[in-house]
Amino acid sequence: MHPMSRCSILIFAFALSFFAASCSRRETPAQEGLRSQTLLIGNLAEPQDLDPHIITAYTDMNILVALFEGLTVLDEKTSQALPGVADRWEVSPDGLVYTFHLRPDARWSNGDPVTSHDFAYAFQRLLSPAMAGEYSYMLWPIKNAEAFNKGKITDFSAVGVATPDDTTLRVSLERPTPYLPALAAHHTWFPVHRATIEKFGHMDERSTRWTRAGNLVGNGPFVLSEWTPNSRIVVTKNPRYWDAATVRLNRLIFFPIESSDVEERNFRSGQLHVTFDVPVSKISNYRAETPSPLRADPWLNILYLNFNLTKPPLDNVLLRRALATGIDREAISRNVFAGTWPDAHSITPPDCGGYAPPRRAADDFAEARRLLAEAGYPGGKGLPVFPFQVRNDAGQPKLAEALQAMWQRELGVRITIEPYEQKTWLQNQQTMTHTLATLGWVADFADPVTFLGIFGTGNGNNWTGWSNPAYDQLLDQAAHTADARARFGIFQQA
Repeated sequence: MHPMSRCSILIFAFALSFFAASCSRRETPAQEGLRSQTLLIGNLAEPQDLDPHIITAYTDMNILVALFEGLTVLDEKTSQALPGVADRWEVSPDGLVYTFHLRPDARWSNGDPVTSHDFAYAFQRLLSPAMAGEYSYMLWPIKNAEAFNKGKITDFSAVGVATPDDTTLRVSLERPTPYLPALAAHHTWFPVHRATIEKFGHMDERSTRWTRAGNLVGNGPFVLSEWTPNSRIVVTKNPRYWDAATVRLNRLIFFPIESSDVEERNFRSGQLHVTFDVPVSKISNYRAETPSPLRADPWLNILYLNFNLTKPPLDNVLLRRALATGIDREAISRNVFAGTWPDAHSITPPDCGGYAPPRRAADDFAEARRLLAEAGYPGGKGLPVFPFQVRNDAGQPKLAEALQAMWQRELGVRITIEPYEQKTWLQNQQTMTHTLATLGWVADFADPVTFLGIFGTGNGNNWTGWSNPAYDQLLDQAAHTADARARFGIFQQA
């Protein structure tokens, strides 16, 4: 899931020190929220949509998990699957058939029962070619799902999804997929309410009004009460949620604040309980406080450079290698991100489902200059000025400035920096109108294929123009390899 490329930092304002100075003043929204059991969340960006079959941004997912629930949910500590709408499931001895048993008391927010047919309808919707879902490949482990998605077959009954009764969903797979229970927690596996979808448009129609407040029917712990664009999204407790008795919050209010500086000021002034983005310049101050409101958690998360290979000269692999080698990642980690983003040595973060990725070659400006000359551009001569698109947050423009200085000084390569709000930054890359950009990815589940798979040919999130048959073949070979050690070895080759 695209993370909007931020420092993986959470700040919680429940430390008493944040409230002590305000005891004699008018109550802040954060203080009032504690009394009314309302959580105020700085969520970085305006949602692209609240349709589980359209969104790609992690910040959108933050809202979506309040409104919908899948067959399973993820344990935040272990990333393993726990029961969601399905209270239990069985796997056939050959690992090819999963049978999910749905809770009989699961309800939509309008009171309708959540059934196996709702999941089957949602799967057919996402896999419909006209839907053009970027994340449709998340269902491809299901038998014939990829063929249906690509229009090779048109009869959905041939896809491995069966509904023997209202509370039983049987999923047949192309091949054993041991991480399938965790995959089933992903938003692409969420059910949707058929009558609501079709009230506002066709099954496979994108961006209709069914996701607006007053229209959206969900099955999660909260319901959508308000969506004021570029202002706030309010969700309130859903009394029909099957586990409503354990939901302790009455409301969540998400604030789509594009500026991390504004978001941090709102946090300090008691307007927010939580912010997901911290200006790097403030991190040392928060670290020094006792008790500190700063919490830094490790994420399976990467930030990478996204080349558009359809635009020469970036189709030249030697040029791309020169640019990739000519980066002092450790200096950027230390000076730009205050150590909150470790320098990356592979496209897959360490310890992703037990996988140990191979380390990339060390940063080496001399080797970068050699590669640049071999590519036909000694000292950067003959290269255009590359426009470099970044998200307009606290870190990415500074990252771009560091790269701009390094490449100009060491390679003679020049870039111009183009900051965009999140939606435009993503859209430009989805439509391949970028030249060079930053992009990020948060694991959808704890397995290396969630990172390596996005660069496969035809993947809806491959916004690079890169395709390699040998790479695709290795991914396919890994998918058909049951032994974990052998499978990881194939990933290393890829």
